[in-house]
Amino acid sequence: MLILGLESSCDETAAAVVTGDRRVLSHRLAGQEAAHRPYGGVVPEIAARAHVEVLAPLVEAALADAGVRLADVDAVAATAGPGLIGGVMVGLVTGKALAHAAGKPLIAVNHLEGHALSPRLSDPDLAFPYLLLLVSGGHCQLLLVEGVARYRRLATTIDDAAGEAFDKTAKLLGLGFPGGPAVERAALLGDAKAVSLPRPLMGSAEPHFSFAGLKSAVARAAGHHAAEDIAASFQQAVVDCLIDRTTRALMRVEGVTALVVAGGVAANGAVRGALEALAASRGLRFVAPPSWLCTDNAAMIAWAGVERFAAGLTDPLDVAARARWPLDPGAEAVRGAGVKA
Repeated sequence: MLILGLESSCDETAAAVVTGDRRVLSHRLAGQEAAHRPYGGVVPEIAARAHVEVLAPLVEAALADAGVRLADVDAVAATAGPGLIGGVMVGLVTGKALAHAAGKPLIAVNHLEGHALSPRLSDPDLAFPYLLLLVSGGHCQLLLVEGVARYRRLATTIDDAAGEAFDKTAKLLGLGFPGGPAVERAALLGDAKAVSLPRPLMGSAEPHFSFAGLKSAVARAAGHHAAEDIAASFQQAVVDCLIDRTTRALMRVEGVTALVVAGGVAANGAVRGALEALAASRGLRFVAPPSWLCTDNAAMIAWAGVERFAAGLTDPLDVAARARWPLDPGAEAVRGAGVKA
């Protein structure tokens, strides 16, 4: 099986060709860091225009790298949401055009499902069900992954995601963009006990997340402590919250094969190390994709396409792009302002 995958949900434009036996034949990615750096964050209009400019050449390059033609692929998988709607539309419309021109099926992939299934691309032994901590710039959730297209949300953030908190902290401390790696680098030089910061919702019965108060505390500390100490203290607070909440979720599930982490924040070494220790303490396997598969990429979209295509799940060409698209639409609403699906 050969699947062409396209990703354009935020500020990374990517195309990849992946096989059913987990070989990534090609992966091309164009970042937009230079375009967004002056603003300290992603500007949706700039991101959408950049996707338009580079996606077609990336597709051509990915096919060439893989040594295949568009006619050789079995299906075209494209992110259909959630994300910045302008960028999502660019990738999805391109996917529709390619699928229609080649007479191939279209697979509209939920970007979150791409993250959720990406550990199975890098680890062929990872079996369902597993507990997934999906932690990124826009999302922070705990999900029971029971199978392809079968997700049960156990927890979500009631305000901001952990990755967004990393980005905001980097901006407050003047550490640069992208924020996550910048905070991690600064934290290596700081004292994690130097600044007293809150651990929102830690110890509460429900395993939900909250990071808005932590961001506010960082804003109050900025200018009163060394940036490196604030970064280290902030990162430790995030780690403590993630471990506490994940531990609470593990108490609610049975029969899981592994504790899995995915999403951009999963590339953080401190987060990985703490989760690995938690899994070991529970007698569980710990699975995390390689760092390049944690951040937005097209290989995970192509792999989700592989899994969905094998399950007989394809989509019509009039499928709509979606700015919001929960993996578990039937999950009970969580009390709190600004709840993220």
